[in-house]
Amino acid sequence: MAGSNAPVGDESSLPIADDDFSSGGTAVRIASVAALGGLLFGYDSAVINGAVDSIQEDFGIGNAELGFAVASALLGAAAGAMTAGRIADMIGRISVMKIAAVLFLVSAFGTGFAHEVWSVVLFRIVGGIGVGVASVIAPAYIAETSPPRIRGRLGSLQQLAIVLGIFASFVVNWLLQWAAGGPNEVLWFGLDAWRWMFLAMALPAIVYGVLAFTIPESPRYLVASHKIPEARRVLSMLLGEKNLEITIDRIKETLEREDKPSLRDLKKPTGGIYGIVWVGLGLSIFQQFVGINVIFYYSNVLWQAVGFSADESAVYTVITSVINVLTTLIAIALIDKIGRKPLLLIGSSGMAVTLITMSVIFANATVGPDGNPSLPGASGVIALIAANLFVVAFGMSWGPVVWVLLGEMFPNRIRAAALGIAAAGQWAANWLITVTFPGLREHLGLAYGFYGLCAVLSGLFVWRWVMETKGVSLEDMHGEILHQHSPKAST
Repeated sequence: MAGSNAPVGDESSLPIADDDFSSGGTAVRIASVAALGGLLFGYDSAVINGAVDSIQEDFGIGNAELGFAVASALLGAAAGAMTAGRIADMIGRISVMKIAAVLFLVSAFGTGFAHEVWSVVLFRIVGGIGVGVASVIAPAYIAETSPPRIRGRLGSLQQLAIVLGIFASFVVNWLLQWAAGGPNEVLWFGLDAWRWMFLAMALPAIVYGVLAFTIPESPRYLVASHKIPEARRVLSMLLGEKNLEITIDRIKETLEREDKPSLRDLKKPTGGIYGIVWVGLGLSIFQQFVGINVIFYYSNVLWQAVGFSADESAVYTVITSVINVLTTLIAIALIDKIGRKPLLLIGSSGMAVTLITMSVIFANATVGPDGNPSLPGASGVIALIAANLFVVAFGMSWGPVVWVLLGEMFPNRIRAAALGIAAAGQWAANWLITVTFPGLREHLGLAYGFYGLCAVLSGLFVWRWVMETKGVSLEDMHGEILHQHSPKAST
């Protein structure tokens, strides 16, 4: 996210005190609109779930090609995450949101009308770029316009929008599949139901693009662009008149004393990369290496493999996404009360237990002549319960908390570059887990065992390296971090 004199997410664009905000409702409204990018992020990521078998059947591809087609959006997401901040510093946060909406729209039509697998891959990558852009710009913009006292909750809106997008895609997929009599059956205008699953994404993409015109540009970007009267108007709407000129002066001072941000900022004067950058990258990688997206990308295939029908699998997938939404609401309620680190530790413990349970069950499953595991009797029910409890553990912890931490944990001078690196690392890890899973269908015990091990390691990582940010002023926290030569355990 390098490339201008306005690092994304600088707290100098925030009010001096919570009382400076004349209307918390204004901050909630604009944060909600910004978070709609997360809804498209979730929809685009999960819509493939209902089309996996149909794509494989229609285009006659093997498991390796299927895994690449499913994961191709994640390659675009990594690229989008790396470039979003630089573009946002050049043309503004709102303009980048509009670009993301267009990318989602193009992906919806391109994938829906694809006639060969490589067209699917190409337009999934286009949509993935939109996902990557949205994954960076939404938390950055929200951080620039949020009151400190509810910073965690507003930052969590990104994850809430993501899981709502996942839920919406599952419901739409199920309805279209039900209406057509199957995902690979013709629905309307000679197009199969699975194609309409992608085309349906056009509607939220248009809504996101239109609503982007209704929220103000970031005051931090406006000051950096020397648009002081406009910045004063936006700040007045967010903060009221109290301390308005002081806030503008603080933004100006920060701009005057900071160098242009770049990836070089990640290196300490004494050599090496700042420890906090490695912590952010570690959080991003562990969030994906616990295998959460296997549940959302391949759940229909997974549950059909253990004996559920296509319709039953679709229903269970919708139920799982509802659980994900509800547990994210729990995290939003708790994150500013009990803190970030306790939620992560609780989540790691829950994920480890449930994933290891699934590993044991699938390792002892009976393998049929078709190579698919069979879980008769109680074992199938236990696996289903364990999978949903895993979603509970993730949804109340690692899902939302990692996004909140990435938005607030980096010092001003390196926030732009560090957030881009962390987000790109997250998408690269997501891609690796997603593309390797089809080849592990016949070894699910091993797959879930690996995810369970990563859950255990994620807890140890948080306990040792992650610093609690609840109740810590951004200035104090960032000043301390910059003087660290390596990440230290927090108490």
